[in-house]
Amino acid sequence: MDDILNTIGQVGSIGTAIGTIALVILFWKTIQQLEETVKLSRIQANYRFRPWIGPSGKVELISDSGGKHHFSITVKNYGEIPSASVNAKYAMSTTPLSKDILKSESVTTFNLGPLLPNMEKRYWFFIDSDLIKKSQSGNNQIFILLYFTYEHLGGTSGYGTLSQYDNATNGFIHKDMWID
Repeated sequence: MDDILNTIGQVGSIGTAIGTIALVILFWKTIQQLEETVKLSRIQANYRFRPWIGPSGKVELISDSGGKHHFSITVKNYGEIPSASVNAKYAMSTTPLSKDILKSESVTTFNLGPLLPNMEKRYWFFIDSDLIKKSQSGNNQIFILLYFTYEHLGGTSGYGTLSQYDNATNGFIHKDMWID
């Protein structure tokens, strides 16, 4: 009888040890899953819960009076939180532009102010009408750079576009777009 009790005690100890090992493995797997959930939450917080500023349409001609062509582009905050400050940068040239011009002093900067989620704001720029006429006659080309920067908890981001004036549509065609 003592042998049977000892055997049952040993089997019970072995069963308890196996159960404890299984429990430790389950806890370890649970902790690994929670670590992955935290990583995904961090990624979601950095990319979803932030402002996303970009155009909501094309560059439009508003008017052509007073010797200047008046153009406009509308930007929108597609993100879920507001942007405290949006800055528009603009440059125009008769030769093709590159992103490197953003580092120069020839870029015009304008503060558009805060932009709430789903809110839109317009940025206006002017081009000399004589330059537009030269482009329409085929004697010249017009290139512009538009770049919008905005700050958020993850740092500073931006949306930029390099565009060329199109005579057929009397507007601009985007040649290159990027997000920083």
